[in-house]
Amino acid sequence: MRTPKHLGSFVAILLAALCLQPTWANAANKADGPKPPAKPDLAIDRARTAVLIMDFQNDIVGMLPEKARGPLLDKASEILQAARQAHLPIIYVAVRFRDGYPEVSRQNKRFASLKESGRLREGSLGAEIHARVAPQPGDVVVTKRRVGAFSTTDLEPILRAGNINTLVMFGIATSGVVLSTVRAAADMDYPMVVVADACADGDAEVHRVLTEKVLPTQATVVSTEELVKALAGAAARPAGK
Repeated sequence: MRTPKHLGSFVAILLAALCLQPTWANAANKADGPKPPAKPDLAIDRARTAVLIMDFQNDIVGMLPEKARGPLLDKASEILQAARQAHLPIIYVAVRFRDGYPEVSRQNKRFASLKESGRLREGSLGAEIHARVAPQPGDVVVTKRRVGAFSTTDLEPILRAGNINTLVMFGIATSGVVLSTVRAAADMDYPMVVVADACADGDAEVHRVLTEKVLPTQATVVSTEELVKALAGAAARPAGK
């Protein structure tokens, strides 16, 4: 017996509807299910927090695409201004090498090319901190010979002497000084805040993956706007309150 054409069409539509039903149900469950909790406001204890601005030096800033430099320096300047208004200690971390680069081993893949290029040599303009974010009286400058802010420096004794237990940090590059410093500070049990849009990397995708997936496992990752808002609140409260 032949099936009427309209009956065959009805069966096809019914089967399609049955196949789509789980998708509809999943969509409904997703819409009606619990929403992720709202991100809590960032709180800053200005009595025990320091700001680290890392590797904002002429040679390093100059390695970024020209269109990225201005916005990055704007973010950094905004953070420094807010930190000073909140009376937070500001620590600059800079990578520099002596004449002849005695600190650079031939086996160091990252730094080997520096010796040939002459970049980041102590006393050179390229090794100086960019004028847009230059240190002010009372700021601390820490010089390093390797990637991380704690490596080959006296940063940890400075923090301990200042009774600092929380670090707000940003720098160039995200995959270099920022990642290395976060890893080291996490091993020393420092709570950390990384300001994502005040960091930069030569590879935008690497920056995205680090700030969205890797660094949040050990630090609180925020925007400049979120940090400045928190610092304004810290400035309005007495230290330690």
